[in-house]
Amino acid sequence: MLWVQLSLSVLLVLGYFIVYDRSDDNHVKTDLFKDSSKQNLSLGNHGGSSTDHPSPHVSKGKQIVQVYRELYTHFISFPLAIHPELKEKVETFRNSILGDNKDKKPLKFQSTLDEMGIENRMFISPNSLHLTVVMLRLVNKEAVDAAQDILKVELVSCELRDISISASVMYALDNRPVFIRLEGLSSMNGSLEKTRVLYAPVEEVGDEGRLLRAYTIIDAFANAGFAGRDAKLHLKLHVTLMNTTYRRDERKSNTFDAREIHKEFGGKDWGEYLIREAQISKRFWYDADGYFHCCGSLPFPH
Repeated sequence: MLWVQLSLSVLLVLGYFIVYDRSDDNHVKTDLFKDSSKQNLSLGNHGGSSTDHPSPHVSKGKQIVQVYRELYTHFISFPLAIHPELKEKVETFRNSILGDNKDKKPLKFQSTLDEMGIENRMFISPNSLHLTVVMLRLVNKEAVDAAQDILKVELVSCELRDISISASVMYALDNRPVFIRLEGLSSMNGSLEKTRVLYAPVEEVGDEGRLLRAYTIIDAFANAGFAGRDAKLHLKLHVTLMNTTYRRDERKSNTFDAREIHKEFGGKDWGEYLIREAQISKRFWYDADGYFHCCGSLPFPH
């Protein structure tokens, strides 16, 4: 246990200096998102998924040690678990696939779930539904405090004025509420037959581009050295629904066959939802409600 803790500390420290000294190195890019079929909420089309956060049903309120992923300690999230309607739809989606909807006719492919590589733990908990904006490396309390301060007082240039991040976001959003629409299903790596992450694509309601303009928040964290300087280039907002990294048995394949799921739910309308705030969320830690522990927040217009 001591060796694991020491190794983890070394990795975190290395990650800290990598961010500051080698932010342009290809090996430490914030390669977060991939497979952008729609451009209205995508600033790039490169990399892998940023959604590899352990499902909160693994251990609520406890840190889950995964050394190979600890270089990222926090992330900026848009919480969606605050919407009961979405949580219910995601729970119904899971139950329909696993055959837990007792009052409905079973889906044809339920007898082949094992062959498809599908198991219960691959489904995201409705209590942790979110959009990931950018991954962060906050390796100690001082870094967390500094990140919190960014949401309060960091200055950026906007219309030839120096204004706070909060004011900049409000300006980008035109001080109006912003809603997103979730519709359909897509595979993060492009292949439904060999899927690692199955997600619901995101569109901004009204397609005004206000949400994208609000991503000045990413620049602030990148300038502070807490995120990769190219993080915005690889951004693709999505809501993860299934992820093979949630599996407990690491001997199994890291992909699953999502073709039948896509046939059944590929056109599903998940609904429209208000983005209420951005949070600094702590990876591997969950509060009593099942959502990631919040280390700071920036309210959006309601």
